[in-house]
Amino acid sequence: MKKNRMLYSQGLKREFSLTIIISVMGVVAAGQAATGIFEHHADIGDCQIAGDMVYDPGNQTCLMTGSGENIWFDRDQFHFAWMRMKGDFILRARVDFIGKGGHAHRKAGLMVRAGTGTGAPHVSGVVHGDGLASLQYRTRPGGMTAEIVSGNRAPGILQLERKGDRYIFSTAMPGEPFIADTLPAADLGDEVLAGIFICSHDNSVTESALFSNVRVIIPAREDFIPYKDYIGSRLEILELETGLRKVIYSSPLSIQAPNWSPDGKYLVYTCEGLLYRYDLATGIPAVIPSDFATRNNNDHVLSFDGKRMGISHHAEDDEGRSNVYIMPAGGGIPERITRTGPSYFHGWSPDGRYLVFTGGRNDQYDIYKISTSRKKEIRLTDTPGLDDGPEFSPGGEYIYFNSERSGTMKIWRMKPDGSDPRQITFDEFNDWFPHISPDGSQMVFLSYQKEIRPDDHPFYKHVYIREMPVTGGKPGIIAYVYGGQGTINVTSWSPDGKRIAFISNSALNPDGSPDIE
Repeated sequence: MKKNRMLYSQGLKREFSLTIIISVMGVVAAGQAATGIFEHHADIGDCQIAGDMVYDPGNQTCLMTGSGENIWFDRDQFHFAWMRMKGDFILRARVDFIGKGGHAHRKAGLMVRAGTGTGAPHVSGVVHGDGLASLQYRTRPGGMTAEIVSGNRAPGILQLERKGDRYIFSTAMPGEPFIADTLPAADLGDEVLAGIFICSHDNSVTESALFSNVRVIIPAREDFIPYKDYIGSRLEILELETGLRKVIYSSPLSIQAPNWSPDGKYLVYTCEGLLYRYDLATGIPAVIPSDFATRNNNDHVLSFDGKRMGISHHAEDDEGRSNVYIMPAGGGIPERITRTGPSYFHGWSPDGRYLVFTGGRNDQYDIYKISTSRKKEIRLTDTPGLDDGPEFSPGGEYIYFNSERSGTMKIWRMKPDGSDPRQITFDEFNDWFPHISPDGSQMVFLSYQKEIRPDDHPFYKHVYIREMPVTGGKPGIIAYVYGGQGTINVTSWSPDGKRIAFISNSALNPDGSPDIE
């Protein structure tokens, strides 16, 4: 069954005081521009040439330079940028060496370290100049270093996750899924130094690497209760041509499902039952007045002309079930469209005459179409299993949706009258919420790992945002995300088709920094 998508709680909170323009994941404050999210950067060990790091707040990237003989045996020499962390966390970054380099074993990557001593215990996710990737570790002070070699050669995407004393190193070629290696136990202490590093492997020269899409993520607790317990949110924009991701706003609350305005000036998202307009020029969010509709979930979409907005509000006169309403995009009194719920809105027809939504009728969830004037719903699908996420193509020729009718949640399309359904995606992942580019040529969607139940789209999982031509083909991963429910439930293409907006998640403090307590 479709999960309840409630985003409100007793005593609605407000996030007016939480307007934070952030770099990578934290606030850009005075004295912080040189280190980005990290607290310090320095040479570890006796480096012959001093290393450095330059943070670019515009691109939210770190250019790191360092010398050092090696990170191996019982002592290390390298340049390191770090922050103090406790408990479980995830480090992730894209890592690209600059230039051909002077040594095949120059190395850069992610590191968790017990201290700054040259022989301190550490666990590191490493990529070398010759392409070798490995999980390297020293489990006692002054001990020998060991490694687990990754199956990927020259991966661009690195991820290092700590779960108690267990460490998981994941690598990916850009566009491809992660493959993982696990170190079952390494006790580095509860408080550690976590960050990024570079080592030239020749103490008489320096090497450089560019770290982009750097994230430090505090995941949800193992015992969290879905739809009751929430962690913080980052509003991100991805440039499709370069792959650069920029965090433009951060909140310790659960914000969900950004929808880009047709004029490109703002984003709409939900937070605890209310709708917000995030102004891209000022970076300031403001509540969109919706009168009685204060129990909105994350299924909301602006019309193609940007004048109206469809929302899904949990109506008190329908036992709290979600129903579909429309209202002016700038706010107003919503007009109810569906007579009964649960009904979850997902898309407008290009001419604005019809809405498409997922409706639960007699314990079966299917795709429905309804006229905004006559308000008579038309059932478009009628197969066993969940159908969800319907969205019109910009030309109106098709409705795209996700369905588990094949046994795995996959992307499908059909004609606007429900005829000629055809499967679009075919691999092992569970695919949700297809969104079509403004020119109608490309599609982005959310993919869960195969161990997630096909009819479920939970919060706080490792997920991929993937892209492919609408005509079919092999999807490519464009974003590696900790998120899921609320990440990209509604269409979030920029009007020029060059960017998408989405939500990633981490436990955050009000200033946007990781909540490590």
